[in-house]
Amino acid sequence: MRLPNVFSFPNFLSFPNSIVLRTALLFALLTASVISIMGVGVRIAVDHHFAEMDQQQIAGKLELIQEILVSAQSLADQDIAKSELKRALIGHHDLLVRIDDPNGQLWYEAGHHRIPETQRNAPAWKENGVPYRGRSITAANGFHITVGIDISHHEQFLNAFEWELLMIGLCGLSTMALLGFVATQRGFSPVQAMTALVARSSAQQLGDRIAMQGLPVELRELASAFNAMLDRLQDSLTRLSDFSSDLAHELRTPINNLMVQTQVSLSKPRDAADYREVLYASLEEYERLARMIANMLFLAKADRGLIIPSVEPIKLHQVFEALCEFYEAVAAEKPVQFLITGEASIHGDKLMLQRAFGNLLENAIRHSRANSTINIKIKTDNSATNIVIENTGDNITPEQLPRLFDRFYRADSSRQRNAEGAGLGLAITQSIIKAHAGNISACSENSVTKFNILFTKVS
Repeated sequence: MRLPNVFSFPNFLSFPNSIVLRTALLFALLTASVISIMGVGVRIAVDHHFAEMDQQQIAGKLELIQEILVSAQSLADQDIAKSELKRALIGHHDLLVRIDDPNGQLWYEAGHHRIPETQRNAPAWKENGVPYRGRSITAANGFHITVGIDISHHEQFLNAFEWELLMIGLCGLSTMALLGFVATQRGFSPVQAMTALVARSSAQQLGDRIAMQGLPVELRELASAFNAMLDRLQDSLTRLSDFSSDLAHELRTPINNLMVQTQVSLSKPRDAADYREVLYASLEEYERLARMIANMLFLAKADRGLIIPSVEPIKLHQVFEALCEFYEAVAAEKPVQFLITGEASIHGDKLMLQRAFGNLLENAIRHSRANSTINIKIKTDNSATNIVIENTGDNITPEQLPRLFDRFYRADSSRQRNAEGAGLGLAITQSIIKAHAGNISACSENSVTKFNILFTKVS
């Protein structure tokens, strides 16, 4: 299955196919966005501050002019007021003042430029390319006062400030992009370690693992899953190697027997009875090979999910009664007895389940102590059916329990192979149980060995 590319860019953007570089570019883009927003915010704040300063200065001049005009009632008083205004505005070269009398006629003006009549009430205007900010009020005696202030020096400062902000932003952006690239590259160093580990892993070297200590939190789950995958691969290769060795050993024994028998029979002339005896002995070995090959084919199909059991209702109590009757003669030689308790029904393939349960009963008979009882317990509820087959005998060590269902595995390596099958019975049993959506497990303690079968689908 092809995994989606979560770091893909739109088609119209062409970037190298590098997570580190793309992450650094995205980090730089985010940094540029933040710096731009901050720059605009600072620019607006500074402009607003200058506007407040200008308005305060204008308000102060309006108050001063209004105070001077309070006494300007007669012509003489007006001349005096003009003189006072001229003295009050000395040195304020950035101010424009226009005063209209109550009749709307120009009464007084000051500054390098005139305030046009059309701009008397405008909050801002330009005169000869010079920007002004102004304010107008009407005094108590009817004079209309307009004061404007030259804000060109503010605009020059803001233009220089914008350029400085741009330079600072570009330097900060470059620095953050470089730091983002370095940080991302260092952050991906565990991935590079994983890549190196994969590159040097082989069937002969699967022992290395990714160290979890100091690993970033985001990569711990990936590293844990990767280590678990290597564990499974190593275990599978170990089992495959053991399986290949056991298979070669199992095939070698009957083939060697056939070769020896054939060589002995050909060593000198013999009568028909001797040749017939050799053929019977060879037939037993052929049958053993045929059973082994049939079992291996069955397990191969089970591994590939090709075993599709037929579905029919099965009464477990009846199945075990029939199997106990079949193995009664073998059990009597030990001797051991069977005890079946409980009843339940499931859906499945009767012949396949008989084969699986028969393997378990045969195994229980083989390893039971004389004069003991093999207990078969059947329990069921609304969600599952549980079958327990237990026998009394020697304990199976905890190291051996996980491998009981491996092919060709025998808990007792000293047992004679010719006396007991090829070691495929429990492996076939497990495959049949899994094909019926069940699970089988084993435990052994206090001289009691139990095989627990659980079917989660109950009829």
